Amino acid sequence: MKPTRTLSCLLSAFALGGLAGCSTSDAELDPAPTTTQSEAGLSSAARAATGRQLFQHALPNTNGRSCATCHVLDEDTALLPQSVEARLARNPRDPLFNRLDADDPLAPTPTYEHLKKGLVRIILPLPANMDVIDTAGNVITPPDRKIFVWRGVPSIADTAITAPYLFDGRATTLQQQAQAAIHDHSQGGDVSQRTLDRIADFERSVFSSGRARFVSQLLDYGVPLENIPVPENFMALSPQEQRGRDIYAAACQACHGGATTRQIVNRPVHDFLFSALKPDGNVVYTIVPGQGPVRVLEPRPDDEFLLVGFSYFSYLGQLGLFPTFNASVELPRYRFRFYTDGTRQQQVTDLPPIPVTASGDPFDLVPALDENGAPIAGPNNAPQWFSTDPGRALITGDPLDFEAFDVPPLRGVARTAPYFHDNSFATLPEVVDAYSQFLLPFVPALNLPPVHPPQFPGGPPEALSPAQKQDLLAFLNRL
Repeated sequence: MKPTRTLSCLLSAFALGGLAGCSTSDAELDPAPTTTQSEAGLSSAARAATGRQLFQHALPNTNGRSCATCHVLDEDTALLPQSVEARLARNPRDPLFNRLDADDPLAPTPTYEHLKKGLVRIILPLPANMDVIDTAGNVITPPDRKIFVWRGVPSIADTAITAPYLFDGRATTLQQQAQAAIHDHSQGGDVSQRTLDRIADFERSVFSSGRARFVSQLLDYGVPLENIPVPENFMALSPQEQRGRDIYAAACQACHGGATTRQIVNRPVHDFLFSALKPDGNVVYTIVPGQGPVRVLEPRPDDEFLLVGFSYFSYLGQLGLFPTFNASVELPRYRFRFYTDGTRQQQVTDLPPIPVTASGDPFDLVPALDENGAPIAGPNNAPQWFSTDPGRALITGDPLDFEAFDVPPLRGVARTAPYFHDNSFATLPEVVDAYSQFLLPFVPALNLPPVHPPQFPGGPPEALSPAQKQDLLAFLNRL
């Protein structure tokens, strides 16, 4: 069957509510037809079934954890904080409660407050061109050149269409991700390529909805991603959900666009989030007549990661200045020095820069002004003493990736709370509130001016009204 006929068939079937009405043969619908099998006699369904067993059960010579220990199958393959509490009460010897993810792995009696927030410890090597520094600028890099951060457990749903993987994009394939998890979380060794392939086969079979599966099937047929229609445009929606879809198009689609719901389709929005930096780590500003200080942007045409400030929310939570979901647990406090290369001789910048505030109080959130009247502020455009998670910069060693993260897909988002890389927001309404007040009004390309009273007292006005937020939530709950 030619791709154009396949696309027409699948679109017609989707409009009728599914794929069963399409006249395409079973072999054509199978994304891995038996004629191309690498293992004789195994269909794609059989490979996925084998992978599900490997996913569910601990592999030999591990600490007893399986993939499903954290990617819980009946929790949309995420790790919900409320279930961690229940599991600990029911069975403290559950493999989930390995000392690896204790608050202090060396404590005589381990506690698991971070796990109760749905967070697991991620240990990462520093890039060769980075050091850890203290507030005085002294290098304090650990001898093994590794640091740790606390991150949530992402769902594996839709991984067939959402590479790369993990919040910082460090895994380019599902097999690579699985092997790293076996090393780091199950304390196992290298496993066979066949085992990794079967686990990946299972993960590629898990979708948040039939719409996500539809997109995956078209990709398997070779339809270019840019030619795949957005299935939600064909959904039967209530009037409120239709209004929500329109708000999604205005407020979310710039970065959560396309058929995968994670394509950056508005580059000016993306590039507005990245600033040029001075050697001291502060943002470069120019004084524009009639406008005042304007950030110098650093366009990144080939970059698919975002700096939207959610590590900064966690920073505020650690200071008791914002009610983040993770505020009750202690997160790391890091500063970093970036160099030109792995010799670490020529310094590029320190991040975050030492705060210079208007009041002189180092924890004031209002930056001081330089001699030209421009703010003295770091990448988050505010004073910041430390970072709880430097994000993508730990993979690339690029200071422009400081606290940047991958764009998550949004299908099924209503079922995988809490949100963001470190579970900083507990509910979807809180996420919408934060975007409406602290992000959308400040991105000119979105054209969403702040005209509504703030949800968070004392903060700036919002881009969305209460009614618009409810409409958006109605659509996100269907997405």
